[in-house]
Amino acid sequence: MKRIHAFLLVLSLGLAAPALAQPATASLAQTRAAAERGDAEAQNSLGTMYQEGQGVPRNAAQAIAWYRKAADQGLATAQFNLGAIYESAGRIIPSDYEQAVVWYRKAADQKYAPAQSNLGMLYQKGLGVEQDYAQAVFLYRKAAEHGLAQAQSRLGVMYLLGKGVTQDDAKAALWYRKAAEQGDDDAQTALGILYEHGVGVAQDKTQAVFWYRKAAAQGNADAQEALRKLGE
Repeated sequence: MKRIHAFLLVLSLGLAAPALAQPATASLAQTRAAAERGDAEAQNSLGTMYQEGQGVPRNAAQAIAWYRKAADQGLATAQFNLGAIYESAGRIIPSDYEQAVVWYRKAADQKYAPAQSNLGMLYQKGLGVEQDYAQAVFLYRKAAEHGLAQAQSRLGVMYLLGKGVTQDDAKAALWYRKAAEQGDDDAQTALGILYEHGVGVAQDKTQAVFWYRKAAAQGNADAQEALRKLGE
């Protein structure tokens, strides 16, 4: 059982690079003109263009500057994007988890679910803040109740391991299922594991294969390996 729990933890809680909040597409000239007029959405879009090299050379300093202009106007997506840059583990700039916490918190306070989930991860890992499993669970639950699959999957892990909550395999399965039904391939794989081993659900190879296949069809290597081992 410990091996199953450990595998699910690795599967669902790796510190993947934070995904950006993607703006609507518009031409560079239109976006820059609107950004220079003070339009927060355009400023956020221009920040993404500089970060991703969309029509302009990649420029982290320019990305941060434009995100900051939008974030200072209270735009949650820009606050989230600033947090993601600061959390980005040296991909864009040197990591600054304390700044990531600051900006994620601003967006989370506006009930922006991706920021709640990422802030929860920082609390779980103790990055930029004192490690606090209960606060991580609180934030994951907020985001999960907004329907964010990533947070639902992370909440499943916390119930499975009893971190910040009373350990409860059935509740772990419930939250994994919510994420899996939204198409989250890691949650689908995790739910497959629970069915294969009868953790939180009745053991059911047919259901295990069902969820593994859904994840495998999305290219999930763990699900593909699980199917191979089951002879499927």
